[in-house]
Amino acid sequence: MQYWLFKSEPFKFSWEDLKARGDAGEEWDGIRNYQARNNMREMKIGDLGFFYHSNEGLEVVGICEVCALSHPDTTTDDERWDCVDVKAVCDMPEAVTLKAVKANPKLAEMSLVTSMRLSVQPVRKAEWMEVCRMGGLDGKTLKPR
Repeated sequence: MQYWLFKSEPFKFSWEDLKARGDAGEEWDGIRNYQARNNMREMKIGDLGFFYHSNEGLEVVGICEVCALSHPDTTTDDERWDCVDVKAVCDMPEAVTLKAVKANPKLAEMSLVTSMRLSVQPVRKAEWMEVCRMGGLDGKTLKPR
């Protein structure tokens, strides 16, 4: 299993919006960055990701799961752009702020710190476990700690 971080501006598409989609999930569309697109092409069904509110909030608010492999992005006719579908898994019991991530030396190399603008980022397993711990989740079971 791989881990990821998906950024969304909450006024455009929020964690609550994703939860409202249920098990059907939602296309993670509109990505127009090659590195982010390539990250999505590497994803497998069942991979987990942090749902991060960017611009407003600047915090990890939930856990989502990849529920459809990379496919053409339906928001464009340009065949260069792909997306995956994701669905909500669980809330983060305590939101993990960007400020807290940056203050944690264990996360100094995390893409969220080093590649701030990238909208779909890989997350290392140790980073996954640490952010889950900070948010009050067991990173393996996704149950409250």
